[in-house]
Amino acid sequence: MSFWRSVAQSLRGEEHDYTSLPLNKAVLLLAVPMILEMVMESLFAVADVFWVAHLGKEAIAVVGITESIMTLIYAVAIGISIAATAIVARRIGEKQPELAAQAAGQIVLLGVGLSAGLGVVLGWFAPDILQLMGAGEEIVTLGSDFARIMLGGNATVFLIFLINAIFRGAGDAVIAMRTLWLANALNIVLGPCFIFGWWIFPEMGVTGAAVATNISRGVGVLYQLWHLAGNHSRIRVRARHFKPVLEDMKAVMGTASSGIIQLLVSTTSWVGLFKILALFGSSALAGYTIAIRVVMFALMPAWGLANAGATLVGQNLGADKPDRAEAAVWMATRLNVLVLGVVGLLFVLFATPLLGLFTTEPEVLAYGTQALWIVSLAFPLYAAGMCFEAAFNGSGDTWTPARLNLFCLWIGQIPIAWLLAKPLGLGPTGVFISVPIAFSMLAVWSGFLFRRGKWKLKKV
Repeated sequence: MSFWRSVAQSLRGEEHDYTSLPLNKAVLLLAVPMILEMVMESLFAVADVFWVAHLGKEAIAVVGITESIMTLIYAVAIGISIAATAIVARRIGEKQPELAAQAAGQIVLLGVGLSAGLGVVLGWFAPDILQLMGAGEEIVTLGSDFARIMLGGNATVFLIFLINAIFRGAGDAVIAMRTLWLANALNIVLGPCFIFGWWIFPEMGVTGAAVATNISRGVGVLYQLWHLAGNHSRIRVRARHFKPVLEDMKAVMGTASSGIIQLLVSTTSWVGLFKILALFGSSALAGYTIAIRVVMFALMPAWGLANAGATLVGQNLGADKPDRAEAAVWMATRLNVLVLGVVGLLFVLFATPLLGLFTTEPEVLAYGTQALWIVSLAFPLYAAGMCFEAAFNGSGDTWTPARLNLFCLWIGQIPIAWLLAKPLGLGPTGVFISVPIAFSMLAVWSGFLFRRGKWKLKKV
């Protein structure tokens, strides 16, 4: 019963000192809300593509191509989020809440400015971007409004990422969880209403999915700001903390810059894969889009467990307990490998019925099934790799994952995908095979560097 009591305790949002609790309890208290946070994000991704799939493969392709561009925005947001978690966790571990709040205010300020600038540029050129990605005229016509709204309104998802990272660094994992549950539950309800014109809502087709997403995430940001102002949060940001402080912004960007590069390398590698797949038609693109959404359904909760390890790394390094930080990562890694190994086996065994829930088009289903089966083979290695990379990031050592991503995902994955797909004639199958190859290399290499332990010496 002590396990279930700890689970219930983790969901109440109580304040704890994660640098002194028994380690297994500290991991559990942080991991449960972080996993549930990511579960809802996973449900959002799957629900979104489920409803859009009813509009046909062209609509799915619109979402897939736009999402591949959105990943560039995610890269910047998550890159700064990595810095947010590392810096806030370190200050909390050092027992300096005022400095943590000051850093949080500067992070939010940076997020607002960057997302606004990106939104204006990308929203204006949305149709041209779709064309550059290889989309045909039909997809560009169908998806221009969807892309404009998603790219132009990126501030909602940008700020959700940043502020949730602040909460996680402070140990307020429950608030981060509740934010995504609120925003994504609302999106799951509003999505079909705007897409199909249910009840009093206009029928907007695929564009409706973008409208629902931005409204829902906007509500989530308002909820976050209410907590950030000091309502039931461990970190309390006041108006004075939003006054620009050049030195603090440089400190944030110093850690964030390599985090942004890290995520840009990772996410642009997915853009590269979409670009190669676009050469083989919308069926291959749609099948891969559905398969990757299902894969993300499994991987997002696993990131929750990895994030719990990252928070414990930051706080325990701040408290000058590096061995405890390392032990927390190994504990999170063992759990992640076990869980994702089981999920990967289930995906391999039941790929066809799973993908059949999203599409009945034979060609799309065939490509999607093949992609899911191949990508799922290396799930245990994905699990280990994400925990090691999260540990580097939690310590503030964001350059190590950046270099790993560059060598494994760009210098490795993209050429392998192209070589297998075109010169060797495997077509889309070659692109699918490149994914487990690249991420397996990433996991093995990151594990070796983690054991060397240089990340313990990083200062932020």
